Amino acid sequence: MTSVTKDRLIVALDVATERRARELVLSLRGIVGMFKIGSQLFTEAGPKIVSEISGAGNKVFLDLKFHDIPNTVSCAAVAATRLGVSIFNVHASGGREMMRRTADAVSEVATNEGLRRPSVIAVTVLTSSDATSLSEIGIGAEPETQVRRLSLLAEASGMDGVVASAHEVAVVRSTVRGSRFLIVTPGVRPVGIAQDDQKRVMSPAQAVRAGADYIVVGRPITSAKDPAESAGQILEEMESGLG
Repeated sequence: MTSVTKDRLIVALDVATERRARELVLSLRGIVGMFKIGSQLFTEAGPKIVSEISGAGNKVFLDLKFHDIPNTVSCAAVAATRLGVSIFNVHASGGREMMRRTADAVSEVATNEGLRRPSVIAVTVLTSSDATSLSEIGIGAEPETQVRRLSLLAEASGMDGVVASAHEVAVVRSTVRGSRFLIVTPGVRPVGIAQDDQKRVMSPAQAVRAGADYIVVGRPITSAKDPAESAGQILEEMESGLG
């Protein structure tokens, strides 16, 4: 297992308590590249858990999927930048103006305050969604078509990349030609593990082979008897995909 592979694995700390999050960080730091803090943990523990984990030298992906009017999202983005996160996300469906103003605000505060600029990425279509659920909210396009449309919009709006399922990674790569455009892929499940509430999933090997820059794995690691061992097995699967 190479350090390059390790850096591409993000563990989702979608757990109920600060204590459990700290336990997982202690057992996994040095093994995985980044920790994702989403709505569940952030609502339970607040910004201090982000500062605590990033302040201890760990990379943090703040997964709050901001989606509001441009002023509100750009102000939230400034706060996220000041927390020291490495990546945070917004919903691409928030539109061009929201994304553009967010990207500009992040660059401005990072420059003016001497902060490291986080990567700002846009969520395309949730991995729990399919054509039926998209239709129910008035989107007649297939997931692949919607991902392509929103990826182009995200790139044009100054985003550093997108969140997309492994099934659409190749679509994004062929649509957005920039080699530095990041693709973060959730909904990854090791071979033989239940899909839970995810619908468009792939294995770690399939995801990296498709071209994902980062893969996000939660319950298969955080609910395992030995999270470190589970993470190691997933890294081995990723290596096989790169081979």
